[in-house]
Amino acid sequence: MRVLIIGAGILGSSTAYHLARQGVDVEIVDESHPGKATMAGAGIVCPWATKADEPEWYRLYAAGARFYDELISGLQASGETDLGYGKVGALVVAEDRAEFDAAAERIARRVKDAPEAGDVRHLTPAEARALFPPLREDFDAIYIPGAARVDARLLSAAMVRAAVAMGARFRSDYVTLKTDGDRVRCLDSTGSDIAADEIIVTAGAWASQILRPLGLDHPVVPQKGQIVHLRLPGIATARWPVVLPMSSHYMLAFDDSRVVIGATRESGSGFDYRVTAAGELEVLAAGLNIAPGLANATLIETRIGFRPAGDTMNPILGRMPGYANLTIGNGLGAGGLTIGPFAGSQLAKLAIGQPTDLPLDQYAPKAV
Repeated sequence: MRVLIIGAGILGSSTAYHLARQGVDVEIVDESHPGKATMAGAGIVCPWATKADEPEWYRLYAAGARFYDELISGLQASGETDLGYGKVGALVVAEDRAEFDAAAERIARRVKDAPEAGDVRHLTPAEARALFPPLREDFDAIYIPGAARVDARLLSAAMVRAAVAMGARFRSDYVTLKTDGDRVRCLDSTGSDIAADEIIVTAGAWASQILRPLGLDHPVVPQKGQIVHLRLPGIATARWPVVLPMSSHYMLAFDDSRVVIGATRESGSGFDYRVTAAGELEVLAAGLNIAPGLANATLIETRIGFRPAGDTMNPILGRMPGYANLTIGNGLGAGGLTIGPFAGSQLAKLAIGQPTDLPLDQYAPKAV
């Protein structure tokens, strides 16, 4: 069996990696677009704090977090060390006391069935600031030691490298899909066929463009996110926990004295690859309200990513009706860095006819 994967973001790279581990003949095709969500994303793996409470979606979200230990250990066993992943814990904070108490209750309920979350506990403002020094002085925090941060570009690259080491092929190219009866053909940028028994489209915000020649109106559009990177020269930030203030913004730190504040959620943006004054203001204002100790940090860059946003919060995962060899993985939105690696492992199982670990029927694409 030969499987072609179109798109090497967090979802596609995971699919390729897990297929290659099964000995499947895999080819990965990816085009270098500015604004790829994986390349911009600085992710937080902490499903237990989310306000979203749809049961089946949360089950998938939590499974994504649980899967990371298996993924990281497998990659390390393959010799990959530059993974961009660290289990640094999370501080959940809130300006409104009622919202903080609701978060504490929600987290306590969920971690009863999630030993991977660790020993969750309430911290005083002083204890919270000992872990994340720039934090406001009046914030109590819920500390979740099992939470992690992810540099998506490093993790995806590691999965592609591991897949290639196991025999997969990678090419950077532009492809076109065409129908051939009840099957799909893929042509490269020269018009030549790319041989494949199965085609899996994991092309993020660009999937709608790729699927349009098949007559499919794929319900995923780009949602622009602007994410600010700061540097604190001489400050060791590698073990700082992520900060979740119970809003659409967040904060996390990496190894190189870098602190990241994210992110805007700009629906209807199209592929507008620009840092805007309003976006920069929104993110910095939210970040400095949470952590005023960052006011003197150096602004080093603002990254832009286009999240693949569907018309519901549910991702799109499964075989496309009406086609014998087409599978779609898309629509992970802001949850992509938590769900993506696990979802990729499930797409790999679908491709080779193995049962999935969770039922995916409700996430199946619709032929529209």
